[in-house]
Amino acid sequence: MFKTFDKYSSEGVVVSDLGLRGYINLESRGIVPFSLGRAAGKRFGKKRKNVVERLADKLMVTGHLKDGKAHKRISGRDSGKKQKVMLTMNRSLEIVERKTKQNPYQVLVRAVENAAPREETTRIRQGGIIAHKSVDVAPQRRLDLALRFISHGAGQRAFKKKTTLESGLAEEIIAAANYDVKTYSVGKREELERIAASAR
Repeated sequence: MFKTFDKYSSEGVVVSDLGLRGYINLESRGIVPFSLGRAAGKRFGKKRKNVVERLADKLMVTGHLKDGKAHKRISGRDSGKKQKVMLTMNRSLEIVERKTKQNPYQVLVRAVENAAPREETTRIRQGGIIAHKSVDVAPQRRLDLALRFISHGAGQRAFKKKTTLESGLAEEIIAAANYDVKTYSVGKREELERIAASAR
């Protein structure tokens, strides 16, 4: 079994959320977690991708957040630049390890569990009326949403600020692992669940 970035082992890392246990993959096929698109186009193929690589893929997405009209990620800065994003991931995991004195894999897993919403709403049309109905979130979507919230939170921390993306990502992961409601990722989870609770 390879150590991620030749430093971090996934041995002893516990996924306490039973719903996400089958979807958070910690195995690495090489020193750099890079699947070379093996999962592309395959049903549930994402399940076999390392969680670090999946978070790196979310960081490469361009566009703006819904919170404002300003572009948080300018097109072309990180899109498609996997090596650059992997360097960012490596440095941010180093910061997480230095600040928490724990295995950064365990901190990342805890952050993902805390940022993954269990409930959300869907729109149901009843006659001419559109009603919002509360639904449970599928495990794979829970993981996708959690990684998206963490990457967006990191982007917000670094956008037009002196903070680098590496330290912004590390701060977001640590805050989410500690279930800090003020942080973007956990706040978005709480907001989704609150809206779903009112639509029951």
